[in-house]
Amino acid sequence: MKDKANRETKQASREVLERLREFVAPLVADLDEQLDKRLVKTFVKTLQAILTFRHSSQGLLLSELGSYITSPSQAPAGTKRLSNLLRSPKWSAAIIERFLWERAKARLVKLEERHEDGLLIWDDSILEKAESIALEGLCAVRSSVAARLKRIKPGYYNPPGGKPVFVPGLQWICVLLLGWRGSPVVVAMEWWTNRGKFASDKRTRHEQLLVRLTHTFGQHVLHVFDRGFAGSPWLAQVFTHRVRFVMRWPRAYKLLNPNGEYRKAWQLTRGKRSWQQRYIWDARRQVHRKVGFLALEVAHPDYPNQNLWLVVSRQGNGRQPWYLLTNEPIFTDDDAWQLILAYARRWQIEMAYRYAKSELALESPRLWFWDNRLKLLLMATLVYAFLLSLLDLPFDALRLWLLRRFCHRTGKRSQVALTPLYRLRAAISRLWLATEPSFQNSG
Repeated sequence: MKDKANRETKQASREVLERLREFVAPLVADLDEQLDKRLVKTFVKTLQAILTFRHSSQGLLLSELGSYITSPSQAPAGTKRLSNLLRSPKWSAAIIERFLWERAKARLVKLEERHEDGLLIWDDSILEKAESIALEGLCAVRSSVAARLKRIKPGYYNPPGGKPVFVPGLQWICVLLLGWRGSPVVVAMEWWTNRGKFASDKRTRHEQLLVRLTHTFGQHVLHVFDRGFAGSPWLAQVFTHRVRFVMRWPRAYKLLNPNGEYRKAWQLTRGKRSWQQRYIWDARRQVHRKVGFLALEVAHPDYPNQNLWLVVSRQGNGRQPWYLLTNEPIFTDDDAWQLILAYARRWQIEMAYRYAKSELALESPRLWFWDNRLKLLLMATLVYAFLLSLLDLPFDALRLWLLRRFCHRTGKRSQVALTPLYRLRAAISRLWLATEPSFQNSG
């Protein structure tokens, strides 16, 4: 019985490794044309090492990854190999970006075959390096960690007040492609700074990314924006590039109603009854929530000739309504519900940021040079994209075996989770640690 279990474990270890190699095969083929085979081998081994080594504050330290690339007794040699890979001038982070972009295009083709619209979810975040000061490319970012610590909690007293806390770090933008069901696909993850020789600005970076997305995906996708994009400057961009969009509009921002009255969004719908109500499943809180909506045609004073609709989703007592601005026409109740559900899918990108920071330790690298740091960050992004790919239907049997054998949970929340990414990575890590010889000798 024990021998059978060992054989199953070794077979599963080889299968997961084979899935990883298949996933990055097109990228490895491109790297083979530019790099020495030893560096290409180190590239694949580094992806394995990132999957195996789980540590929220040290997960991407070269000295730690080195012991998984070779062995703990030869950790300095492994660190040197990884350093040589990242320092090599023969390749750049752009090759990984192109690989992710091509995968997103392939996913959109599959969505179109199912007659589904793709959803491009946009969001901004920051990558904090609070203890660093001299790394290349750092700029001042508003600390989300400090904001969380300053938040008032019931039963506790005297929370620190004052102005927002700014720390060294990088600006970060992410775009995911989703359908109405299934796991997301990473389209782009970009980091930028507003200081030094790599300085840029948010509006320029957003516009460049929008141009690329429009050129690649055209009208086949619906862009979903949060409140950070709301305002006249970004509306000018989406109108110029003729993209379909839905945007969370701040309740205090003003719009024109059909009578030409210039009022705040909440005033436009004050006192109006919902057109329809439905019970919608809240996947985040695992409850059914009674949601109502109403919609009205509006205009922005800077662009009076653009036809816009304001869809108000009323989330129930004690919760702020969603004010969703869109250029999608609302002819039926189903049109409005589709936009509300599209915006609800935006929560996927919040989970992506949380996973990248807490599980993949994207805030841990201590690389001095900008280009080397981008390469390592995008390699970690590759690992995240690979884990998302294991959520697809063809890998159900392998995934369930891994979760049952190497990361078993009895709690109901874990049992019903649709995207058990934390458990999946933990299971793969334990699997490869249990079969260390085959892991170390692979490649």
